Amino acid sequence: MPKINPPIPTPTVAFIGFGEAAQAFTKGWSSTIVPTIRAYDRKTDARNTAATNDAQTRARKLIDYADAGVDGHLTVADTLTNSGANADVIFSMVTADQAKTAGLAVAAQITPDTLYFDCNSCAPDTKRAIADAIDSAGGRYVDVAIMAPVHPKLHRVPVLVSGPHTTAALAMMQRLDMAANPANPDKNGDIGDASSIKMVRSIMVKGLEALMAECLLAGRRAGVEDIVFDTLDTSYPGFDFRKRAAYGLDRMIEHGNRRAAEMREVALTVEHLGLDNPMSRAIVDWQQTIGDLDLTPQNATYTDGADAILAALSPKPEIQK
Repeated sequence: MPKINPPIPTPTVAFIGFGEAAQAFTKGWSSTIVPTIRAYDRKTDARNTAATNDAQTRARKLIDYADAGVDGHLTVADTLTNSGANADVIFSMVTADQAKTAGLAVAAQITPDTLYFDCNSCAPDTKRAIADAIDSAGGRYVDVAIMAPVHPKLHRVPVLVSGPHTTAALAMMQRLDMAANPANPDKNGDIGDASSIKMVRSIMVKGLEALMAECLLAGRRAGVEDIVFDTLDTSYPGFDFRKRAAYGLDRMIEHGNRRAAEMREVALTVEHLGLDNPMSRAIVDWQQTIGDLDLTPQNATYTDGADAILAALSPKPEIQK
C-alpha cells in the first residue's frame, strides 16, 4: 500500500497586541485554516493595573476576543511573559512606541526556533535592536511590513518580509494563507529592509492625511472648503478629495495616537538617513492633535468629521479689525 503522509497541522499562533490588525487576521483565518491562537493585549494584562484599571476598557477588549470569529481556537494570555510560550509563530502587533518593550519581554521567554514576526511600524534601527534580543535568545526574528489597510483583505493584506529567516517566514506565511513577498526579491535582505519601505511610504500616506486635515479644517472654518475641493478635483482629476478627506479624518480620529507613534519612528528613520525631517515631525503633530481629542469616528461625510474636530479644538478666533 502507498504510504499516506499525515496532514500538516496548522501552526500555533500567538499575538502580542490584539488591535485592528490582529483581529482582522483572526477573522480572515476563521473561514480558512483556523489556527490555534493565543492572544495577549496589555488592556487585559492581569499584572498591568495601569492598563486595566478602567473596567470599560477591559470589557471592550474582552468583547474583541469574543468577536474574533475563531470560537474554540483562541485563548487569552493574561500576561506578556506567558503569551508566546510554545508558539510556532509570534505576531507582534503593538503600537510603535511599545514594540521594543514587547520584543525584549518576549525574548526573555521565547521558545527556541519560534518565528517572531515584527509587524510594527518602526525605524530600521529599532527593529535591529529587537532582532538582536530575539535571535540571541534562540528565536528567529523577521522584519515584517504591512503594506495596506487590513480591511477588506484581512489576513490576505500584502506584507513584505526581510532578514536572515525570510525563507522560513515565507513558508510559514504560506501555511497561514497570507499574501507575503520578500522586501528584496533578489535575496533575503537585511533586517530593516522591509521597515525602510514602510517608513518612507508612511511619509506620503500619513502625510496626505495630515495635509488633508489642515486643508479641510481651514477651509471649513473659512467657509470655502467646497470651492477649494472643486478646484483641486479639477487640478487632480480622479483623486476625489472629498472621499479621501472623509476617510483620512476618520482614520486620524480613530488611530491618530498610533499613527503619531509610527511617524516618530519615521522621523527617526529620516534622521538616521542624514536628512532633515520637518515634514515628518509636522505630521506627528497633526496626528497626535486629532488623536488626543478622543472623538468617535463619524463614518459619514467629510464635513461631519471636520465639524466634530473643529468643535473639539479651540474656538474660532475673532477677526482683528
